[in-house]
Amino acid sequence: MAAIMGGTQSLHTNAFDEALGLPTEMSARIARNTQLLLQEETAITKVADPWGGSYMMESLTQELADGAMEIIDEVEAMGGMTRAIESGMAKLRIEEAATKKQARIDAGEETVVGVNKYVLENDAGVDVLDIDNEGSRLKQCEKLAKVRFERDNFAVEEALEKLRESAKLGTGGSGTKLTVPHEQNLLALSIEAARLRATVGEISDALRDVWGSHVPSNTVVQGAYSATFNAAASDAEVEYNELQVKINQFEADEGRRPRILVAKMGQDGHDRGAKVIASGFSDIGYDVDIGPLFQTPDEVAQQAIDSDVHVVGISSQAAGHKALVPLLIEELKKRDAGHIKVICGGVIPPQDYEFLMNVGVAAIFGPGTRITTAATEVLEAIRK
Repeated sequence: MAAIMGGTQSLHTNAFDEALGLPTEMSARIARNTQLLLQEETAITKVADPWGGSYMMESLTQELADGAMEIIDEVEAMGGMTRAIESGMAKLRIEEAATKKQARIDAGEETVVGVNKYVLENDAGVDVLDIDNEGSRLKQCEKLAKVRFERDNFAVEEALEKLRESAKLGTGGSGTKLTVPHEQNLLALSIEAARLRATVGEISDALRDVWGSHVPSNTVVQGAYSATFNAAASDAEVEYNELQVKINQFEADEGRRPRILVAKMGQDGHDRGAKVIASGFSDIGYDVDIGPLFQTPDEVAQQAIDSDVHVVGISSQAAGHKALVPLLIEELKKRDAGHIKVICGGVIPPQDYEFLMNVGVAAIFGPGTRITTAATEVLEAIRK
């Protein structure tokens, strides 16, 4: 990028293994894609002198500054960032931006090299680290048991109680400013508890005893995906409309729209992808339910039954799918709800697909899958 900004007329990117021998197909592709990323995703090659007062740089800078000030003014009008977070405004804005970006990628308006442009027909794939989740959990439990056995538990409980008392000082209401003596500062007390070998879980539980747990709103961004997708290109709009016709036909046949529960299980706290999927499916015509973070398989199964969904979509980005998805399918069968389809999406290694399909997963959608493609395949899975 520095070379392009400086006005270079020729640019070569070395493959990372050139010092060892001739580049391999993979290393050559990475080197090539480095330049394609700069050309296709930044557009800086379209400007002769970006830093010489170009309209591109000046307009982007002004746009960024104006947009930032609009958000700052809005936050201040709400009473500050704490109020903005409590209202869900900040979270909603992030989800809306992510949904619009996904729509542009799906429609081909925005290029992601290797995902929706310059895609290999037969990708050899890469080696993926396979973690023994159960083995890791057992080892960690053994370490925790050893820590609890060797520490001074009386001193730990005393430190945790001080933490609780300090937390109570901050319950005077939203936006309340309190002057707390250093010896009652939450961070200092947390550090002291940790030095005594209190675990992160115990420290968190002490604060949770006073404050409870934050429960984010599970709202779905409406209209962002459809408006952005349809505005991108005429062929994209045709595809979108054809999918909506299929959904309307499903409603005519079944008496209701296809209904999906988008859920996260285990300690996977990455929910942006799940929210984008929920927003896209909702705009397309699905009835969408969203589960809270950190659900257990039995909680997801019960919510699916209570919501009377056709399909449960599990978003997995923390390698918990091989342990948790089979348990979910088992819980559904226990409740005589085996007719509810289970699909998976997110960061799932291709070598895990066969395992998931064998335990009963109806469809799997990896990174780069277009939402319209996923929505079509899910509809077909429901009809089977």
